[in-house]
Amino acid sequence: MQTVFQKLSDWYERHYTMNVGIAAGLFIWQLLHLYWLTLHVVAERLLGISYLELQGFWKLLIILVDYTEIPAIIAVSLVYVHELSKKLNIKSILFLLFINSQWLHLLWITDEFIIEQFTKSGVILFPLWLVWTAILIDYLELPVIFDTIKKFLVSLKKSNGGLPQ
Repeated sequence: MQTVFQKLSDWYERHYTMNVGIAAGLFIWQLLHLYWLTLHVVAERLLGISYLELQGFWKLLIILVDYTEIPAIIAVSLVYVHELSKKLNIKSILFLLFINSQWLHLLWITDEFIIEQFTKSGVILFPLWLVWTAILIDYLELPVIFDTIKKFLVSLKKSNGGLPQ
């Protein structure tokens, strides 16, 4: 009798293109967040000026984009866990560590705290090294985002775009 894990693994394999596509799609949204982070938070600290200070609808949109990081972390983690279940490799282990370090960023220090630290307008003040660590953790997503997109495109090509052969 097959275990539940084996059944899930078989299902994941049969629908790999869809699963990695969903993961890549969710992760693409994080590029918008990193763009904002760079042009607003990092630029303001390093250059003294924000190039992308969002208000109203756009600020709400970037907050919503930031929250898509939670399902993206889960979906992308499954991609690399699935890969590791087939073959142990250092890249998948590293990328799992990179992507799951985002939980520290999400739960430990948010962008709001980062902005407060840099502007000194908030009550909670973290050491500057901790703030920069939180920001750098966000950028660990980049190699994983690009690798996940690549996996999706390769899988799509192999499956003939999901079209019958």
